[in-house]
Amino acid sequence: MKIGNYITPNNVFLAPMAGVTDKAFRILCREYGCGLVYTEMVSSKGLYYGSKKTNLLLDIDDKEAPVIVQIFGSDPDIMADMAEQISENEKVVSIDINMGCPAPKIVKNGEGSALMKNPELAERIVKKVVSKSKKPVSVKFRKGWDENSVNAVEFAKMVEAAGASFIAVHGRTREQMYSGHADWDIIRRVKEAVKIPVIGNGDVVDEDSAKKMFDETGCDAILIGRGALGTPWIFKRIIYYFETGQKIPDISIEEKFDVILRHLKMAEEFKGRQGIIEMRKHIAWYLKGLKNSTYVKDMVNRLDQREKIEEVLIEYKKTLV
Repeated sequence: MKIGNYITPNNVFLAPMAGVTDKAFRILCREYGCGLVYTEMVSSKGLYYGSKKTNLLLDIDDKEAPVIVQIFGSDPDIMADMAEQISENEKVVSIDINMGCPAPKIVKNGEGSALMKNPELAERIVKKVVSKSKKPVSVKFRKGWDENSVNAVEFAKMVEAAGASFIAVHGRTREQMYSGHADWDIIRRVKEAVKIPVIGNGDVVDEDSAKKMFDETGCDAILIGRGALGTPWIFKRIIYYFETGQKIPDISIEEKFDVILRHLKMAEEFKGRQGIIEMRKHIAWYLKGLKNSTYVKDMVNRLDQREKIEEVLIEYKKTLV
């Protein structure tokens, strides 16, 4: 897929996930062949008012670059100014506008998926950001607010007319949050309605679902979100399948624990103690389905020192191999 002058190595991308797709996780996904990564969503107002915490979200490593930076907000001028600032970074290939986040704290401010109920404001935001950004602008949105207001097709046409270079569509309504099944037919209808590239998002969890998404929607690329939790190697598996038609065996216990320990080390390196605490949920995802993992996860959740967690994990690994 072409974004500006950049051609992605493949069309299997990592979806933006708040509190998950930080620098350490993005690097791992890239190393396993992910074609492009999105940052966690970044508050345009946070950047505007100089929040150190928000600025840290823009810390991009050479190993993951180029990246798509996703911003959110509801003030067209602030969003445009921050997009202009971010787009000057050579490690950024595109600015994505979040119009799909369903979180109550985002929606109550008229941001994220709430903008699908206010297409006039959404249009002003896109036009303004496009006018200021030095990089291509994309928009990520949902099927609609709820089943009684499904407007993804009309919204996509508006976004295209406002100047977006490509779009990503999550096949769920805001009301669904992340429950139920994603509606891939709405992604197909959006793809048929616009000329710009369309990225499909929702329920891609393995090789078969990835192929099915492309086949049923005709989308130009896919986003993998929750399907990558605890399995950053999912990208390698899917890309290999597309290239050969064959499925590779799951990674060994040895490799899995090497990944966990490396992820843990990077988390501490990039974020210190906070990174260790945030790794607890990642470790739970990594260990899901392994025998006696509940006990190990409980132990890890009481620890905030990397060395102690490493000891627990290494001892646990011995029981599995």
